[in-house]
Amino acid sequence: MKSPLISYMTLFFGVFALSTSAIFVKLADAPATITAFYRMLFAAVMLLPFLLVNKKNRQELRLLSKKQWGLGLLSGVFLAAHYVLWFESLNYTSVASSTVIVTLQPLFSMVGGYFLFKERFSKGAIMGCLVAIAGSIVIGWQDFQISGQALFGDILAFIAAGIITAYFFIGQHVRKRLSLIPYSVISYGSSTLLLGVFAFSQQTPFFNYSVQTWWFFIGLAFIATILGQTIFNWLLKWLSTSIISMSILGETIGTCILAYLILDEVISLQQGIGIALILIGLALFLIQQRNNE
Repeated sequence: MKSPLISYMTLFFGVFALSTSAIFVKLADAPATITAFYRMLFAAVMLLPFLLVNKKNRQELRLLSKKQWGLGLLSGVFLAAHYVLWFESLNYTSVASSTVIVTLQPLFSMVGGYFLFKERFSKGAIMGCLVAIAGSIVIGWQDFQISGQALFGDILAFIAAGIITAYFFIGQHVRKRLSLIPYSVISYGSSTLLLGVFAFSQQTPFFNYSVQTWWFFIGLAFIATILGQTIFNWLLKWLSTSIISMSILGETIGTCILAYLILDEVISLQQGIGIALILIGLALFLIQQRNNE
């Protein structure tokens, strides 16, 4: 993409769309694993017609090498594993603690970007990353807890952060040669399969949910995944994993605002300070990285 401005505007639109994820999950009256399963399933189904109707996409799919198939399927496995570990962590630790630790993914992306893609980060960019992460910690600090059981949940969330970063690194590599739709369908499809197997092994019911909940599943698939996650997959052709991972920290801001508007949750002074830190950190990081390009 030639225009950096359009790239960043699209990125922030995707972050805002992803921010609806927590709202839909909270409104859906279903187990978390089932919510993730239908999120991926419906997203894959929504993209499937674009794969089948478009001749270029069909041709790409036929000409995929074994390595490309393997990486595409592996990305879906990582995406599903991220959801399973993150949701499982919520059984042991607080939502805030788990979310704060998952937002540490920029640290993984910066280390991985340095070694895998030879990315270099200025002191200003590193400082921006740390400030944004500090903002996320400020938002969740009140509920952060350390105990034997909570620590286990925090470790699961930490692993989930590393795994979702690996998912983006695969996408950054694969998207250089593979179009968005084939890659996303393969990734979401394999993720759906793994999540379905996990839900079945847990004897979680797949049906008998309210009409409202089914609409929330669809909202998750279309808004949070198609307009959020898939936009990130698209941008991986031009933007690095570190930039996308950093920007996803803005999801916390969008979720706070939407929770205020939709769920009547109050934005506290502590959350306001955290939001300000995230915005300052993101701006510093993106400006520094843009200057280094």
